[in-house]
Amino acid sequence: MLVEETGSTNADLAAAIRAGEGWPEGKWLVARRQTAGRGRQGRAWFDGAGNFMGSAVVAIGEGGPPPASLSFVAALAVRDAVAAVLGEDADLALKWPNDVLLSGGKLSGILLEMARGHIIVGIGVNLAKAPDLPDRKTAAVAQVTPPPALEDFAASLAGAFDRRLESWRTYGLGATLQAFLVQSIHAQGSPLTVHDTDGSVLSGSFAGLEESDGALRLRLADGSERVIRAGDIS
Repeated sequence: MLVEETGSTNADLAAAIRAGEGWPEGKWLVARRQTAGRGRQGRAWFDGAGNFMGSAVVAIGEGGPPPASLSFVAALAVRDAVAAVLGEDADLALKWPNDVLLSGGKLSGILLEMARGHIIVGIGVNLAKAPDLPDRKTAAVAQVTPPPALEDFAASLAGAFDRRLESWRTYGLGATLQAFLVQSIHAQGSPLTVHDTDGSVLSGSFAGLEESDGALRLRLADGSERVIRAGDIS
């Protein structure tokens, strides 16, 4: 479903679910413009004309992988959809926890929110333009090739998300994490600096992802490990 403008596609789906109207899994709400988009950790999301901004709902059942690990599903789906535009040889990579990078620049944003037993997956992708941010490099598809029509990209992303979601449910989180690592910038033992949500900074090396939930394992200089479940890394 494509609308011209809304405050936030995530907020719209949350409101529908909480009001008892529901929202079918597999149906996306996509907006040409968002006036109140949000990113992780309360950041505002850049509202660029021609970019993709949309949300979908995933029903959470008993015994499945942790709902928060859907961020890996979303990142892989974005990577798949962008690769379909740019080609598999494009300079695309994934970065924990859910960043998709193009030539080292942040290409997308992913936000998960819970509403009455459902996870709302919000995704933004820089198709036509990227914001200028003081703390990180950004990128847009248009820097490489003319961006696809919004409707075409939305259909491609929805299909990619359905396929990655089916794998997550069928084969478990382990297979999804392995697929993420294959496409990621993270090599075992590579240096990392973690900027935690409380303002602290930790440095060490990449020691893998927790199989239970996808948390990052950081090996410190003394050989001990810290498990990181939130924060930014560089």
